[in-house]
Amino acid sequence: MAPKGKNKKLKSLSHGRPPTAKPSRAISSKASRTLIRSHHALEKSKAQALAEGNAVLATSLQHQIDAQGGLERYQRASLQGQSHERGGDSSKILMEWLQPLVPALKNHAANDMSLRLLEIGALSVSNACSRSKLFDIERIDLKSQAEGIKQQDFMERPLPKDGSEQFDILSLSLVLNFVPDAAGKGKMLLRTLEFLKEPKYLEDHGEFLPALFLVLPASCVTNSRYMDEAKLEAIMESIGYVNTRKKLSNKLVYYLWRMASSVSRPATSFKKAEVRSGKDRNNFAIVLK
Repeated sequence: MAPKGKNKKLKSLSHGRPPTAKPSRAISSKASRTLIRSHHALEKSKAQALAEGNAVLATSLQHQIDAQGGLERYQRASLQGQSHERGGDSSKILMEWLQPLVPALKNHAANDMSLRLLEIGALSVSNACSRSKLFDIERIDLKSQAEGIKQQDFMERPLPKDGSEQFDILSLSLVLNFVPDAAGKGKMLLRTLEFLKEPKYLEDHGEFLPALFLVLPASCVTNSRYMDEAKLEAIMESIGYVNTRKKLSNKLVYYLWRMASSVSRPATSFKKAEVRSGKDRNNFAIVLK
């Protein structure tokens, strides 16, 4: 549970990810969605109150979070929402997309040259990527819930000193939407570039790698006031990414973005500007300055 008072981590991720252990009591699909939306809204309001120095309002909002079960109940609802029955392991999609590379990946693995994968916001050590045994995987999460997952905030992770500390693939599955403010989301996307290897390496994998695997709730691009697919693609291209694969389901949208070039700052600024009107829209946004 987030402490009361000012918290510098509010500019990155506002809380941990769901635990890997199965919850003992299931709640309905509708109830879990309602709880998750309410928790996100309260956390976002609390972050804004803290940023404005309004400790009284932040305390009141924390009481509301506690009253509905706090982080523990939210985690149970989130885990249930990501169970096999409701969507399952997102890394299965990544493995499907990388299928053309599997022969080469097996050869690399056999020669102790496995591609390096950084899984940000890791939930499990036994997902599809892990079971493939084709990658050298490092897993991090704000609140580690399993052995093999390092407790670390990606926004505070030391920058790589050289290529040996960089990765071929970064997985950012249902993480970006946890960042409480639009500017923080932009900073996170920019920071991913620092952790990917130079685009010129491994020419036989050039169509796919180095890459960012990005998964978001579908509503972030289909029902946001401030974001649609065209704007997301413009943002990603401005920082050096090219989209190579995309899949939209009822609940999630999956992308594989290849890093074509590494930039220190975006070529264009993107503000929190309305792209859709309507009272039932959500407020997902990414700001780049």
